[in-house]
Amino acid sequence: MPRYDRWFDAYAQEWGRRVGVDVRVEHIDPERLVSRALEVIEAGSGHDLIEWTSSPAQLEPYLVDLADLHDEAVGRFGIEQPLCRRAGYNPTTKKYYGYAHAWAPCQGDYRKSLWQQVGLDDGPATWEELREGGKAIKQKLNVAVGIGMSNELDSNIATRALMWSFGASVQNELEQVVINSPETIAAVTSMVRLYREAMTPEVFSWNQLSNNQGLIAGRLSYIANPISAYRTAQVEAPEVANDIFFTPPLRGPAGVGLSGPQPVFVYFVPKFSKNVDAAKEFLLNLSANDAVSTYQSELYNFPAFPSMVPQLDGWLADDPFGARPPGKLKLLQNAGTWSVDIGYPGPSNPAIGQVFTRSILPRMMARAAQGRQTPAESVAQAEAEIKPIFEKWRRRGLLNGETAHQGGDQERSGERAGA
Repeated sequence: MPRYDRWFDAYAQEWGRRVGVDVRVEHIDPERLVSRALEVIEAGSGHDLIEWTSSPAQLEPYLVDLADLHDEAVGRFGIEQPLCRRAGYNPTTKKYYGYAHAWAPCQGDYRKSLWQQVGLDDGPATWEELREGGKAIKQKLNVAVGIGMSNELDSNIATRALMWSFGASVQNELEQVVINSPETIAAVTSMVRLYREAMTPEVFSWNQLSNNQGLIAGRLSYIANPISAYRTAQVEAPEVANDIFFTPPLRGPAGVGLSGPQPVFVYFVPKFSKNVDAAKEFLLNLSANDAVSTYQSELYNFPAFPSMVPQLDGWLADDPFGARPPGKLKLLQNAGTWSVDIGYPGPSNPAIGQVFTRSILPRMMARAAQGRQTPAESVAQAEAEIKPIFEKWRRRGLLNGETAHQGGDQERSGERAGA
């Protein structure tokens, strides 16, 4: 959201001038964010504060414990959105390795005029309706469905939403790997049918902006995305924006519809930081300004502390940024009820963080959709990739269960940090 970036840069500089801290902001392309952070961790010097758009759980051993910051924030700002707390907290070590100050719901964005032509005026409500309606739209109008299966944030969130809707997950509540299940195979099979009947090969090479661009250009009938695509359309293609409407996460066979936040904004402080106290004060001040931050993000950012933005429900019911009709964002008032963290139903532990940043789940879907493996074979390969990651972090005492020595500093830095 360019408006937010402009506001944030000026806000950070003004805060620094007020308190006597030299503040410099570096913006990183989403595709380089993880690798850039790993470079800083490996070098042992650099930024005092780094913000990720997903949980940085795999970096926990190299980050300052922000428990005192979290306690102070809760005391000042009230009850915290649970998924924000879980994005920065390890219940095994009791450490707050990150501070999530905001999150963005990920709903369905669809072109109403297209779905009306296949009898679904309110868009698809289930993954089966997405496949059936998407297939009809593609055959009739040559407009595809857009669910990514590539190494980027949207694809990671969408594939998890599909799995959860089928009752599948990477881990259970006890942090045990359970991905190789009939439910996961059914979810992958569903994605294979959706791809073959309603999608195009471009989804295998998407970056984080691709689905936004495709929706706005008229090449996609449905995407899973926050409101950033819609806000861009309001500026670049107002007629298209008026045709974009929203749905909650699609339901699966059991009637469940969940999505992860896309993204969750988590700041962390590397242990090498020489300005830890200033970093904590900056984050407290940022949360104190949640109402301004939410507004300047054009309602993209939802606050980690809801009481700080009591205006939000009113803004969603009557969009101050010119939605037509003005209440089309109202369904997001309930986003907290269908949004879960990426480790669901367990915590966002270091293993889950590493599975996420390695895009293991989108690659699992892609192999089957491309016909390179059967769904069962691709799920088995994903399990083979995921189990060693869990075993590594469990040996280091950062997951529930067996506890061993805290991994040696002799390991390569990239592996230590979860590259």
